[in-house]
Amino acid sequence: MYRILVPIGENEQRAQTAADIVTELPGPAAEKEVVLLNVFEGFEVSGEGRSISSEDLYDKSAFPSSVTAVEDHLEAAGMSVTKRREHGDPADQILATATEIDVETIVMSGRKRSPTGKALFGSVTQSVLLGADRPVTVTMREG
Repeated sequence: MYRILVPIGENEQRAQTAADIVTELPGPAAEKEVVLLNVFEGFEVSGEGRSISSEDLYDKSAFPSSVTAVEDHLEAAGMSVTKRREHGDPADQILATATEIDVETIVMSGRKRSPTGKALFGSVTQSVLLGADRPVTVTMREG
């Protein structure tokens, strides 16, 4: 089996673009094992004597509809698909999961951002590309 990690956010268009790339990878669909990963980003907010943490809101089983749509698409194409939901920094969780389950490749759909936008808000895609110890396929297609 050829194991592929596909990080999926809430944007359905980018999620479907990543799924399309997976279906275009060489080899029979039956030999592709796809792991869909959704990361609930960690945060903490405090004020007026109380604080709220992302831990308080995190539900391991609450996948966004984008994950279900991609799961259905890839299963219909004949691939084995599993889902995972993690909590924390998205780039760190993607890299840790890739190592933990020993995937052959990571397939991501990024979004176009200006250099200023990357500097101000960061880029999960860029962090994964720089930190990965295995091949990463990134598409910037708009669906």
